[in-house]
Amino acid sequence: MDPIIETENLTKRYGSFAAVHDLNLQVRTGSICAFLGQNGAGKSTTLRMLLGMSRPTSGSGRILGYRIDDESESVAMRQRVAFVAEDKRLYDYMTVQQIIRFTKSFFPKWRDGLERDLLGRFELPPSRKIRKLSKGMRTKLALLLAFARGSELLILDEPTEGLDPVATEEVLRIVVALAAEGASVFFSSHQIAEVDQIADHVLMIHKGELVLDAALDRIKDEYRHVQAVLRRSIDDRDFAIDGVERFEQHGATVSLIVSHNVDAVVDRARQMNASNVDVAPLTLKEIFLETVRSHG
Repeated sequence: MDPIIETENLTKRYGSFAAVHDLNLQVRTGSICAFLGQNGAGKSTTLRMLLGMSRPTSGSGRILGYRIDDESESVAMRQRVAFVAEDKRLYDYMTVQQIIRFTKSFFPKWRDGLERDLLGRFELPPSRKIRKLSKGMRTKLALLLAFARGSELLILDEPTEGLDPVATEEVLRIVVALAAEGASVFFSSHQIAEVDQIADHVLMIHKGELVLDAALDRIKDEYRHVQAVLRRSIDDRDFAIDGVERFEQHGATVSLIVSHNVDAVVDRARQMNASNVDVAPLTLKEIFLETVRSHG
C-alpha cells in the first residue's frame, strides 16, 4: 500500500539556517503516526510545508498522491485532509454554530451525527461567540471541525493542548475510533504518554533531521539498557556492536543503551567474563531523551 504521506529530501531554509534538512519520511495509510521532537526541531515547519502553507526551499513531498509544492494539487489535497494547527486559530467574531455551518459547507462528506455527538460530549455552547471561549473550549471546537469533516487523513499539531486530563482522554479515544473507521492520523505532541497510548508508529525529528523511524511495538521490544560489571579495564571499542547507541563506564560498571541486537551485546559482556549483566527495558520517554542526547 502506498504511503499516505511521503517526502523526499524536503528542506526549508531561512537564510543560512535550515529549519528542516533533507527530510525523508513516510506515513503508512491507516496508521496513527506520532511526530516527536523538541521545540524548534522542525515539526510545525514540516507540517506547514506538507499542507502547502509554506513552500519548500528544495525537495518534494506528496499527500494522498498530491504534490505539496503544486498549488492546484495542494488545494485538492486539503479538501480530503483535516488539519488542526497548534495555535487553534478560529474566527473570533463567529459563534460556535456559525463556524460549524461555515466549515461544513466546504466538505461534502461532513458527518452530521458526529458533529451533534461532539457538541454534546465537548459541552460546546452553540450560541457563544468564539472570542468568549476558554482555551480548552477553543481546542475542542477546532477538533470538532476537523473530526466531523469525514477526512481520510487527520494532521494534528499538539491536538490536546489546553485540555484537562478528562478531556484529553476523551479526545484520544475519539482519535483511535476514527482510525478504526479507516482514517489515517499524523500528529505531533509533547506529551509522550499520549503517544505511548495511541500511536503505532513514531517519527522523531531533531534539528530538522529525521533521527528515528520505527513501529512503536518494535521500539518497546528492542530498546534496552544493559549494565555489566567487568573485572578488567575496557573502552568503547570493546562494544563496537551494531545497535549500541551509547557507551558509558563508571569504575567497573559499563552502561549501554541498545536500540537492537541486545543478545549480541549481552554475549559480548559474558565473553569478557562479566560478573553481572542486567538488561532492562526503556520507556518511550527515556528513548526520546536518549535519541536527542545521542544526536547532540
